[in-house]
Amino acid sequence: MTTSTTARVLALLEILQGGGIRTVPELATRLGVDERTVRRYVGHLLDLDIPVDAVRGRYGGYRLAPGYRMPPLMLTDEEALAVLLGLLAGQRGGPGAVSAAAGESAAAKVRRVLPVALRRRLEALLETADFTDRPRPAAPPEAAVLLELAEAVRRRRPVAFAYTDREGRGSARTVLPYGLVAHSGRWYLTGAGRDGGEMRIFRLDRIASVRVLSGSFDVPDGFDPAATVLGHLARTPWKHDVSLRVRGSVEHLRGHLPAGIAALSDDGPDWVRVRIRAERLDWIPPVLAALDRPFVIERPAALRDLVRALAGRLGSYADTDPDTDADDHPR
Repeated sequence: MTTSTTARVLALLEILQGGGIRTVPELATRLGVDERTVRRYVGHLLDLDIPVDAVRGRYGGYRLAPGYRMPPLMLTDEEALAVLLGLLAGQRGGPGAVSAAAGESAAAKVRRVLPVALRRRLEALLETADFTDRPRPAAPPEAAVLLELAEAVRRRRPVAFAYTDREGRGSARTVLPYGLVAHSGRWYLTGAGRDGGEMRIFRLDRIASVRVLSGSFDVPDGFDPAATVLGHLARTPWKHDVSLRVRGSVEHLRGHLPAGIAALSDDGPDWVRVRIRAERLDWIPPVLAALDRPFVIERPAALRDLVRALAGRLGSYADTDPDTDADDHPR
């Protein structure tokens, strides 16, 4: 079922739990669907072993079997996490998006029938997580790690865990967890060392064996977990260290160079300094062309060659005879 269908099936169940017989026209009106769809939703409930009785006759309709009560929803941590994050993604414009009100309503109904301990941990995650942009395929973190850290963030408790860095080296870390951030399909933990020193960023798929420690801490005033992660990613060492000066404003450039890709700063009147860390350079010349602003490439020299090559291709395309078959020219 899609997120929208799931939300309406849960809404149907809640109406039926109110007791009495509900006619098909009444249910269709309350759910905002046609009568055929109501019957399909009832089929979904029957598939879930929820006893819905069909009452025939002039005043017939549907009702829950007498004496039936919804038991706690028995889901594993991973299943419950998948359901609530799916609903949250729908509220934020992801695939199968629904209205914010519908997503919040459906999530509340799911939480009400979860076991108390699991519901508390999931609510900690929803309260403490920040989201940036649309996800990309990536290795997910362990649900137990994500939920344990979310509760530690909310309760402001130090944590200890095993961590594997990008070079494959393992180490033991003790961290004051300030916030959790989902960015481009990955989860990140922001925090400081036990002594409150330098800010650190950790990928959750590299964290294992989380332990919540005794003690508590205060998060610095005005701390923004999402901005911290984006700034850190923009400064992460990559194969190429690109430095540019572009005539224009930070606001104009930011529309083409998001914070997770480039660090921007004012560099004198009408100029912006751009720093980019990248594994490849071939995507940068088209972005510079789209800016439509004068620019100076400070480094690397290889980027100048790529820009000249793009300019040459664009010039050749502009000079192409319109009567010539476009398939004769490289794309």
